[in-house]
Amino acid sequence: MDESIFDRRLEEQLCFRLYRASNGLSKMYSRALRPFGLTFPQYLVLLALWDKEGVPVTDIGDRTGMGIGTLNPILKRMEANEWITKVHHASDKRTIVISLGEKAGQAKRQINHAILEELKGCRFEGMDLFGLMKQLELLQQQLETISNQADEK
Repeated sequence: MDESIFDRRLEEQLCFRLYRASNGLSKMYSRALRPFGLTFPQYLVLLALWDKEGVPVTDIGDRTGMGIGTLNPILKRMEANEWITKVHHASDKRTIVISLGEKAGQAKRQINHAILEELKGCRFEGMDLFGLMKQLELLQQQLETISNQADEK
């Protein structure tokens, strides 16, 4: 890779393609989640909790990539809307443990169905989604390595 990559048109830039794809997926998920009163970041929290609930806030932040300043208002709204519950850890009162609210368990199937309906419109047939996700995971790992190296300087 050399400086010639900057001679490309906007539509041929990697950063632009990633931005547009990410923005488009976020909007698609937002449309599917709107009837449930959920935002895309709130859905990511639910996904993390559906994998494993009863976890500290910091675990959710690590899994979703959200900082505590971003995560706290999201969790506060989710608790107010009964998607989650928050309790202090039994042995460490400074640690807040997050669990799914009853509403989250009851709505999971409906949420999944709404998202599936939106995804059908993307026409993913014939695409190697597993391969794409592996490539994105590798890119994310490389970017995290670069970020960690920059933080060490």
